[in-house]
Amino acid sequence: MDQLTLNEWSEFLSKCPTAHLLQTAQWGELKSNFGWEVVRLVGRADDSTWGAQILFRNLPLGYSFAYMPKGPLLMEDVGIPENSIPGPSYWKEVDQICRIKRAIFLKIDPEDYPDSAAWDAADLSDGFQLNPHSIQPRQTLVVSLEGTEEVILARMKQKTRYNIRLAVKKDVSVEPSDDVAVFYQLMEATGERDNFGIHTQAYYQEAYDLFSAKDKCALLFAEFQGHPIAGLMVFAAGTRSWYLYGASASRHRERMPTYLLQWEAMKWARTKGCLQYDLYGIPDHDQEYLEANFQDRRDGLWGVYRFKRGFGGEIRRAPE
Repeated sequence: MDQLTLNEWSEFLSKCPTAHLLQTAQWGELKSNFGWEVVRLVGRADDSTWGAQILFRNLPLGYSFAYMPKGPLLMEDVGIPENSIPGPSYWKEVDQICRIKRAIFLKIDPEDYPDSAAWDAADLSDGFQLNPHSIQPRQTLVVSLEGTEEVILARMKQKTRYNIRLAVKKDVSVEPSDDVAVFYQLMEATGERDNFGIHTQAYYQEAYDLFSAKDKCALLFAEFQGHPIAGLMVFAAGTRSWYLYGASASRHRERMPTYLLQWEAMKWARTKGCLQYDLYGIPDHDQEYLEANFQDRRDGLWGVYRFKRGFGGEIRRAPE
């Protein structure tokens, strides 16, 4: 198995158009600038080419913690089923790298393959254990960006379409910006209001700089009378896009700026050739339970599910 340079990994990713954002070269750079060591591995297993970006975090006494977010990736140059996963020979080599780095364990948050049961049924190797705790949200909503704008809007719930139009009617406009400092102020206000943790301003700045330099990120503000009242960062990689960070001011929320903001982010993603828009993170329950309880619950990810569900996405769940 080969360890790839940053440029070599980018070349490998060019043959993985559906790779997750957290496996991109820019994401690895971001994490390396905030305390992680990045190792990018590519090798052959079961007549297929597989790759993974693995993050290592130092622990006391010379040990480390290894994390593989949304991997491994299959190079799409062979006609094998999408839900195939590498066999024990691949994981043996990954294990060897982890031992060299003195990792006490390797945590994997797999991607949401079409058949997640493939992970449960696979004979990987001794030492793997299912873990009910994931670092990334296990379940998400993915909006299809295929079709015309009218078709995409038609897939949304009526109330969401109404709120998008209402924002325009109430003089909300959406503009691109590079002012991460203003975005961070909105993030601080949102985190305090809704009681969730946020990254540092330096982290958001670095994320924006790395991805926007490759034209893979946009910072959008919803404005009223020239003042930002909501903002988000949207990311693109291959045929996929992601909404990771969003914030809003406490004032003017009745103007529904976040609805128009999401719609404009989707339109931006379409200009980058994206076919999917990942709203990233909803409660980990089946759809029947979600629909029966979203009006009453506000804890955890329930607080955003009511908002996200209106955009007509499909529930995707990653394997354990």
